[in-house]
Amino acid sequence: MRTPSLVRNVAILASCQAFFFMANTILITTSGLVGLTIAPNPAMATIPLASQFLGTMLATMPASLLMGRIGRRAGLVIGGLFGIASGLLGAYAIVQASFGLFIAAGLLYGVFAAFSQYYRFTAADAADQSAATDKMAARARAISLVMAGGLVAGFLGPELAKATQNLMPPFIFAGCYLAIAVVALFATVTLLFLDLPMVAAKASDAPARPLLLIIRQPVAITAFASALVAYVTMNLLMTMTPLAMLACGFAFADSATVIQWHVVGMFAPSFFTGSLIARFGAERMIALGGVLMLGCIGINMAGIELANFLASLFLLGLGWNFMFIGGTTLLTRAHRGSEKAKVQGFNDLCLFTAVTMSAAASGALHEWLSWQPMNLLAMPLVLAVIAMALLRHRSQGPVGTAA
Repeated sequence: MRTPSLVRNVAILASCQAFFFMANTILITTSGLVGLTIAPNPAMATIPLASQFLGTMLATMPASLLMGRIGRRAGLVIGGLFGIASGLLGAYAIVQASFGLFIAAGLLYGVFAAFSQYYRFTAADAADQSAATDKMAARARAISLVMAGGLVAGFLGPELAKATQNLMPPFIFAGCYLAIAVVALFATVTLLFLDLPMVAAKASDAPARPLLLIIRQPVAITAFASALVAYVTMNLLMTMTPLAMLACGFAFADSATVIQWHVVGMFAPSFFTGSLIARFGAERMIALGGVLMLGCIGINMAGIELANFLASLFLLGLGWNFMFIGGTTLLTRAHRGSEKAKVQGFNDLCLFTAVTMSAAASGALHEWLSWQPMNLLAMPLVLAVIAMALLRHRSQGPVGTAA
């Protein structure tokens, strides 16, 4: 069988990751502010952003199963078409001042995001089909380097949001959603060059086990918990930050800069996270990520100056990177090839169910609790994941590769 080029596939996937997170950064920076403008009630400002996560939650399992049938490339291209439609509908909704259409645009974007979440698992597939001898280390590095593509979004996403916010006067931010459509188009075209043939399950592969049996494994539980807590904590605090900064009197440009450095924190470590996981183990990197998230919470509790927002969101990004990539790598140990689609789909279904709930509640929680008390909600979950990761590391030895 022909061996696809791992370098080529990782470069393509990293580029698509960059395009996706450019769109994501624009959406996160502007969605709550658009919601404040057109929502019937300020407490509903983050509902359109929550609809994005609802769309992701509903589409993530079907997306995984569809790619299991038609292949990664075809499935990811279909997802890109949803991103284009979302950006166009979002711009139209702002022009029409239609809160309902803006929510619908968020749903469409969620489908795009559901497919795009599988860039990281596609990277693991590319590593498995490559000539690398150490498949586990190759997976960790491939996943990490693909995630590093998001670093481009850290610089270009907020700048693109600022450059396009007044592109269609007097409809502020409508131009940002046209930019999302264009960025999604670039991602879709780039995916056409992905070289990753479908591979049938090997005759030597053991039969697929029931999903419940797979997810009851300690390695699967730790992987699920790490990714879920990382994403929920990151999403809750990141979504709230533009609203909190607005309440503190900061300008949109300040919020965009804070989000910019947050995205840099999310993806800059990805150039070496895979190597750190290969050397020290996914469990220890997950625990380190949790400690960084606790540092973020501590800085947020210490003050509401611009420096606090910048430092805390940067640490939040670093913590998310270690916990999310560590959890993703750990999950690849929990399933066989014949179980991949359903396990990965279930993982992201659980993940985005929780993220949807947190995004839907974030606007109301900000109204009721205010910014600093909000941070305390995440602390027990982060502490629990740190404990789980360290216990699993201790049970597996210094690096631990067994499921």
